[in-house]
Amino acid sequence: MTWPDSARSAVALAFDLDGPTGDAMLSGAIWDRPAYFSLGGYGPWRGLDRILRLLAERAVPATFFVPAWVVEHWPAQCRRIVEAGHEVGHHGYRHERYWDLSTSAQRAVIERSQEIFDRELGGAAVGFRTPSGDWRPETPDLLSAMGFSYSSSMRGDDRPYLHRCGLVEIPARSELDDYASFAYTRNPDWPTGSSRIASYRATLDSWTREFDGYHAEGLCLTTIFHPKVIGTPGRAALLARWIDHMTAAGGVWFATCGDVARWWRR
Repeated sequence: MTWPDSARSAVALAFDLDGPTGDAMLSGAIWDRPAYFSLGGYGPWRGLDRILRLLAERAVPATFFVPAWVVEHWPAQCRRIVEAGHEVGHHGYRHERYWDLSTSAQRAVIERSQEIFDRELGGAAVGFRTPSGDWRPETPDLLSAMGFSYSSSMRGDDRPYLHRCGLVEIPARSELDDYASFAYTRNPDWPTGSSRIASYRATLDSWTREFDGYHAEGLCLTTIFHPKVIGTPGRAALLARWIDHMTAAGGVWFATCGDVARWWRR
């Protein structure tokens, strides 16, 4: 594989700015759980600012996949993402489970979300990450027909590839999901059976070894990070150390997912 400017590998940092959206909001249970709402709200209200400052200090671009409900309720914070030169991608309206939605229901969620993006952020999204971690077989065709150029939803490779409809897929694997290390003491536990937060040292070691492998083989690394998880003071410092390690390796093309998709399509 080749990357721009003869870079050896590509890194597309991606953050899911979920806020308090998700299953509890979809079921209505969140309105009886202030602590859950507060935990989710930490992402756009506090963690995002810390992540944006970190990325600015290191001149690294990123992609933020944001449910449109979050854009509606924290518009100023979400506009800062765009103003800083980063990309904002579609992530549902309230973090819906796409595998439960009919084609018409998926279309309705996307249309509503794109209207909000256009009104609040100055343009519709061209990138998509399924909120539910899966989708229905017809979803790629629907995305392509509705003007999306890429998805970062599946897990089946460590290089971009093309769906049959022409949609670029930028796989993001679960070992680079901060929930796996830092959020599984919530209810329900995830991964099942884990009883405590992983150590920062072990997590940084895992992520560093993962990058080293990607870099050695010239691959494309993408993350599934969440500002409400990775955006705390200690974890943001860990993220900074990881970015510094990748920068020091040399020959890394830091790009948005949209940049990677355009390059891969060419």
